[in-house]
Amino acid sequence: MPFNQKKYNHFLIGLLPGLILPALFIWVYLERFYPIDMVVWDILGQLYPGALLGKLLLLSIMPDLIFVFVFYKSDSFKIASGFMIGAMPYLIGSFAMM
Repeated sequence: MPFNQKKYNHFLIGLLPGLILPALFIWVYLERFYPIDMVVWDILGQLYPGALLGKLLLLSIMPDLIFVFVFYKSDSFKIASGFMIGAMPYLIGSFAMM
């Protein structure tokens, strides 16, 4: 029984991970590379007044853009557009912070 890729080509299949993946990336990035041993919410509170949070938000959409490229190349355009729309709130937030 072959795998039918067109059966799973839905917008919501890309939107839900597209909204969650940048937040997960921010959490992993701060836990791994931030030098101070603090809770993630406290770190975000320190970064909020400055432009660093905008740059972190801009960096967080990179995994979404990688998945957009992968699904676009595999002709799953609805999933790719879901990932792209899921990255838009983070992109708008990053432009507002800069």
